[in-house]
Amino acid sequence: MKHIAFLLFISTVTLQAQEAKWYTDFDKAKKIAQRQGKPIIMYFTGSDWCGPCKMLKKDLWETDKFIQQADDFVLLEVDIPFREDIISPEQKKKNMKLQDKYNKDKSFPTVLLLDSNGKRKDEVSGYSMLRDTAPYYAFFNKARRSR
Repeated sequence: MKHIAFLLFISTVTLQAQEAKWYTDFDKAKKIAQRQGKPIIMYFTGSDWCGPCKMLKKDLWETDKFIQQADDFVLLEVDIPFREDIISPEQKKKNMKLQDKYNKDKSFPTVLLLDSNGKRKDEVSGYSMLRDTAPYYAFFNKARRSR
């Protein structure tokens, strides 16, 4: 009986520790999306300065509910931090090019749906102090239906 309880405990801890797989390289994410036939979720964040982005990370991206759905997409994080020690200068340059192409309004947080070729299909942006993630889940559900 102790062994069964221990195994249940370990499996619960393992499930809780799982995270969604996020890519930071657009070309790699696109290749994986093409190979797997999945759309890309492109997330623009300012990880060190954007308050709503920090809340969205906790309220959405790190939740079990989202993690269970994450495998339906290839996830791409495009971080535009102020601090220079968060990402490499090369990555920052790549991210700024992605921002110029996909997030011209420089709105944070912004989540885009791209097809596997990188073509923009849909978008949801912003996150209020109400901390309502329902618009994001509706966005993901719509993305699944349009595949």
